[in-house]
Order: sequence, then C-alpha cells, then structure tokens
Amino acid sequence: MYAFIGFTAGLLLLYSLLILYYHWIWDQIPSGKKDPFREPSLTESRTVVKQEGDPAQGLKVSIIIPARNEELHIGSCLKSILNQSYSSAYTEVIVVNDFSTDGTASIVEGMGQGVRLMNLFDFVDEHSLNAYKKKAIETGIAHAEGELIVCTDADCIAGPDWIETLVGAYATGKYVILAGPVRILTDSSILSKFQALDFISLQGITGAALQKNLYPMCNGANLAYSRDAFKAVDGFGGIDHIASGDDMLLMRKMQSGFPGKAVYLKNQAAIISTEAANGLRSFLRQRIRWASKISHYRHPATFLTLALVYAVNVCLLILFLLSFYYGSWRWLLFFLLIKIFAEYFFVARVASFFQQSALMKYFILFQPFHIIYTVTAGAFGLFGKYRWKSRLVK
Repeated sequence: MYAFIGFTAGLLLLYSLLILYYHWIWDQIPSGKKDPFREPSLTESRTVVKQEGDPAQGLKVSIIIPARNEELHIGSCLKSILNQSYSSAYTEVIVVNDFSTDGTASIVEGMGQGVRLMNLFDFVDEHSLNAYKKKAIETGIAHAEGELIVCTDADCIAGPDWIETLVGAYATGKYVILAGPVRILTDSSILSKFQALDFISLQGITGAALQKNLYPMCNGANLAYSRDAFKAVDGFGGIDHIASGDDMLLMRKMQSGFPGKAVYLKNQAAIISTEAANGLRSFLRQRIRWASKISHYRHPATFLTLALVYAVNVCLLILFLLSFYYGSWRWLLFFLLIKIFAEYFFVARVASFFQQSALMKYFILFQPFHIIYTVTAGAFGLFGKYRWKSRLVK
C-alpha cells in the first residue's frame, strides 16, 4: 500500500509541475481583444478590407464548413459568418454537406449567393469512407479559391471580427497554421457547465503547447492554414483512414513540415463559440472520439504527457477504492488537494480570457466526476470504435 502511495505521490508531483509550467507559458502568450499580431509594415500588400468597400486588394479567404444533420445550427452559424467585418469581396463560404438526412442542405441553399453548397455524395460513395469529415474538408479545399483556408463546424458561432483577426495574424508571414480559441457555451444544466470548464483547461493546454512547440494541439472548430502548406504536407494523406484527427493530426504534419510556424491566437476577437454536447451520452461519445486519436499521434512528448495525466487519474481512482479496505482516506484527500491547488489557478486564468470566470465556483465540486470521466473516456477511446452522428466509425 505504501509503495502505491509513494508511486502516486511521484506522479502527482510531476503532474503538478507540468500544470504550473502550462500556467507560466499561458501568461507569456501575447493577447488582445483585436489583432495583437498585426504588424502594419508586413501587411501593406495584404490589406484587411472593411465591408464599406475599400478598393484595395485583400487576402482571399475560404471558409470550409463540413456539415452532417445540422439543420438546428447551420443557419445561425452562417449568419454569424456572413456578418464579418472582413470584406465579403475577399471571402467565400463553402458548406460541404456530409450525406445529411435532414434539412441541412435546404437551409444552406436558402442563404443566398454568399454561401456555396457542395454535396459530398457528388464526389464519393458514402460506404467507401471512414474519415468523412476529412473527406468533406478536402473536397471543399479542392474547390476553394482562397489563399487562407479557415475551418469551423456547423454548430459554431463567430464574432464579427473573427476572420479579420485570423487574417491579421496570418498576414504577418510568420505562421502557416493558426489555432483559434474555442469556447463552449453554457445553459442551466450542470453538464454544460462541466463541459465548458473541462474545455477551458484543454484550451489552456493547447495555447501552452503551441507557444513552446511542445505538442500538436488545436481544435477543428477554429483552425486556419495556408492552402500551400496544406498541399505541401499532402493534406490528410497518411491519416485519411482515421475517422477523427482533421485538426490535431493535421497539426502534427504541419509542425513537422513547417517547424515554428504554428500559433495559438490568444485573442478574444478570434473566439469561436459552440454549444455543449446535448446529454451525457453525446458528451461521452465526443470525448471517446477525441481519445481515440491517441494511438495515432506517434509523438513521444504527446504520448508521455497523456500517459502521465491518465495515470494520475487512474491512481487517484484506485486509491479511492483501496481506501475502503485500507482506510487511506487522508492520503486520498491530501492528493486531491494537491491536484486541485495545481489546476485551479491555471484554469481560472484561462477562464478569465474566455470570460467564463463564473464557472470556477464549480471547479472543486466537479473534481471527482472529472477523474471518473477521464479514466472512462480514455479506456473506451482505446477500443477503436465509436458511434458519431449515427455512424459507427473507427
């Protein structure tokens, strides 16, 4: 028993130091409410143009939105994108309908000339795929005209300066792939608050990881990259058999092909908002889908970090079960307090950026559930198959 307690203590010490390191890095990332990356001397040839109609030439941007059965969300998503401060003359919006069986396509067609609908069934057979979303994005890019490809999801809402802020960062010439911040919106349910708080921590880790080039992290709900860079790394080639990973696995390829050319936009104007998963089953399926990518990373630092996080949570869960027999409740409480102390101030700092500090009052309450969910999602993610949007994929 004491050997296991010592082992857990050692893992927890490493974990706490890692979180403190993330916190330190997060504070080093330049931030702002609008265009903190803009360097006028470098962007004169790529003028950001307002809707009023400045005749200067702007950077062509293609927004790609894969959509499957999103009739409840796609309209609001497109309205937010069509209401951007960046000139519509230099923007194209492409929605790739992924074999939807609801009214998604009809809603997109009703949006008018500002939106282009492409149907995936015009290009591939539905039963010949495993990575549907990657194929939808790839198809959209193949028919896009923009130099900068911007990807988001059909259930997301963008602020009015979203595209302008992405263009401002890209136009510096320093980056070929931009990971934008993503926020989960909450409602009155405890589950939505749990998801939002969990996602805040993931966003903080994403920012820290990209700032120091530690691991390939990002989220496909807010991701932009150079069209030329996408082609240079052969797009989704080599990872197109994996159902998920249109974001992080592509980021890994981009970081390998273009070292130091990835950035996290710690900018409130670049935030994309999305709804929480509807119900516990949907939430678990989402997280299992994310966890299923782990075996495909083949990135030592990523594997070791994920292994450490998972091992800490497994050990705490085991210690909880052992406490019924050995009475080691004091050790369990002590370890939980260390974990909470290490995480709280980091998550609070990131929550402040996302203007969701009010969620921190649930942080301690959610700790036991977070440990159980982390262990559960990680275990099921290794099984290889899961159901997503009415499909069984692997």
